[in-house]
Amino acid sequence: MAMIKTTCCVVGGGPAGMMLAFLLARAGVRVTVLEKHADFLRDFRGDTIHPSTLELMHELGLLDDFLKLPHSEVRELSGQIGDTHVTIADFRHLPTQCKFIALMPQWDFLDFLAERGKRYATFDLRMRAEAFDLIEEAGRIAGVRAKTPDGELDIRADLVVGCDGRHSIVRERAGLKVENLGAPMDVLWFRVSRREDDSNETFGHVETGRMMVMLNRNDYWQCAYVIAKGGIDAVKRAGLDRFRDAVVSMSPFLRDRIAEIKSWDDVKLLTVAVERLTRWYKPGLLCIGDAAHAMSPIGGVGVNLAVQDAVAAANILAEPLRAGGVTVEHLARVQQRRTLPMRIIQAMQIFIQNSFVSRMLAGDKRPKVPFAVRLLAWFPVLRRYPAYLVGLGIRREHVRTPEIAGK
Repeated sequence: MAMIKTTCCVVGGGPAGMMLAFLLARAGVRVTVLEKHADFLRDFRGDTIHPSTLELMHELGLLDDFLKLPHSEVRELSGQIGDTHVTIADFRHLPTQCKFIALMPQWDFLDFLAERGKRYATFDLRMRAEAFDLIEEAGRIAGVRAKTPDGELDIRADLVVGCDGRHSIVRERAGLKVENLGAPMDVLWFRVSRREDDSNETFGHVETGRMMVMLNRNDYWQCAYVIAKGGIDAVKRAGLDRFRDAVVSMSPFLRDRIAEIKSWDDVKLLTVAVERLTRWYKPGLLCIGDAAHAMSPIGGVGVNLAVQDAVAAANILAEPLRAGGVTVEHLARVQQRRTLPMRIIQAMQIFIQNSFVSRMLAGDKRPKVPFAVRLLAWFPVLRRYPAYLVGLGIRREHVRTPEIAGK
C-alpha cells in the first residue's frame, strides 16, 4: 500500500473542504484534499453564494476575479402565498461589498478555489481519491485510507478534517454521535428553460398543499418542488403528467415548456435532514460543515454556514498545525466558536418547518399570509432583518490567517 505524509488531510472537496484547504495552504500548512469524484460537476447542489461568502472573497483579494465567473444576482427575495405577492428580504442595505446573493453553479465556486489553491506549493488536491477508513494509533486518529485509480493509499496526517457531507464516512468511522432533529419534507429539483420575457425574480410560491421555489439562473429556472417527507413514491405513482400539471398550477407561464421534464431522470430527490454531531472532534480528527451539522434548505444557508466553519477552523488551527501542536483543546475551540450560529439557524429552520411548512403541505385550504410576513409589507424597512440573517448569518467569520506560503 502506498503512503504519503501531510500535515492536514481534508476529506471531501465541497465548499467547507476547499475553503479550509485553500486557507491552510495559503498560511503555509501542508494540506491534502481527498475528493472521490473526478470533477466537481454535480447538478442541483447548493448554488447560492451569500454576501457573507462574497465578503470573504473580498478580504482575500479575490472578489473581482470571482465575479467574472457567470452568475446572476439576487437583491430581493420574494414569494407568493396564495394570491398575495410578498417581498421577504432586501439585501441592498447590507454593510458589505456585495449587496446581493450570487447564484453560481457550485462547481464553478469549487473550481475557482481549487485553481487558486494550486498556486501554493503546500496545496495537494487528489481527485478520484475516496476515503473509506481511518487510521487510528495510540488512541488518536493518525490518517485516512483511500481508494485511488492506482490502488489504496494511506495518508498520514497530524489532523484529519471531515468535510464529506451529511453521509460522512469520516464521522461514521470515528463513531461520532449524530442527533437527528427531524424534517417534514423532501425536495424535488429540476430545471426548466427561462425566456427573456420571464420575470427576473427568484421567488417561492405556496398554494394549497404545495410549495415551490424558482431560482433565476439566467437561461433556465432551477426549481425546488417541496413534498412531504418520504412522499417520493406517492408522487411517482401518480405519474409524471400529474407532477408536471402540479408545477404548471404553481407557475402557469411554464406551460409551454414543461415538457422539457421528459422523465423522472430529469427530477432529482434531495432527502432533507436536519441533524448535528453532539461532539465534532476526537484526538486527531475534526468534522465541519454538513459532516458536523446538516441544515434544512430553508434560507439556502447551508453552503455559507459551511464556509464560515472553514474560516473559523483555519483561524484557530493554522498556527498550531504549522507548529505541529494541534491539541483536542484547539479542536474544541472550533466547535465552541461555531455551535451558537449553527444552533440558532437550525432552531429557526425547525420552527419554520413545524409552524409553516408542515401546515402548508397538509392544508386543504388556500394559505393566508402569516402576520409576520404582512408586517414586512406594511413596514418595508423590516425586510432588512431577514436579509441580514440570510445574507450574513449569526457570528460572521473574517479571514485572520496570513498569506505566507510560497507559490
